[in-house]
Amino acid sequence: MKELDLLKKDWQKEGQPFKQVSEEQINTMIHKKSSSIVKRILIISVVEFLFWIAISVLLTDDKYNAKVARYGLEDFMFISNIVNYGVLLFFIYFFYKNYKTISTTDSTRQLMKNILATRKTVKYYIWYNLGIVALDIVMTLIMEYYHDEKLLTLRQNTENSGMSAALLLVGLGIVILAIGIVAVWLFYRLLYGILLKKLYNNYNELKKTEQ
Repeated sequence: MKELDLLKKDWQKEGQPFKQVSEEQINTMIHKKSSSIVKRILIISVVEFLFWIAISVLLTDDKYNAKVARYGLEDFMFISNIVNYGVLLFFIYFFYKNYKTISTTDSTRQLMKNILATRKTVKYYIWYNLGIVALDIVMTLIMEYYHDEKLLTLRQNTENSGMSAALLLVGLGIVILAIGIVAVWLFYRLLYGILLKKLYNNYNELKKTEQ
């Protein structure tokens, strides 16, 4: 926002007649910056979508398919993947829509509303992904708990020693779940947090010009 600060100093030097022109310059500058930020959010979301598809393809080998078949999860995994990718495409569509809307907006008040709407969409996107990560971790832990041979052996050994295998594994699962969610949250905080903060700064600058 260094450019905006310079323009504000010009207001004070030149006096009131220059203020109207400066406000138009500031609004134009903020408009361009906001459009650029939302465009970056759109590009990042598309790259992220393609990245997760590539990871899914690379990890889906014969061993993985045999494991899914052994657990009887073929239909569940197919449907969940379709739903998940469908929701992600839905968010990408909204990011694109927000970008086009901000790029073509002339009204300052409408631009402010669009900035808030974009921030809200990104936050929903982040919460959705955190929910999916949590669900994936929980489902994986449950399936491994009941089907993995090594865990079955561990359960028998701990129960023979007088310990509660279920309690031990639940505690371990909670730790893994917490670490997974925090790691993903930090990832999204770094990936989108800076852009959201810049958008909010733009909103505040527009709000000042409207006062």
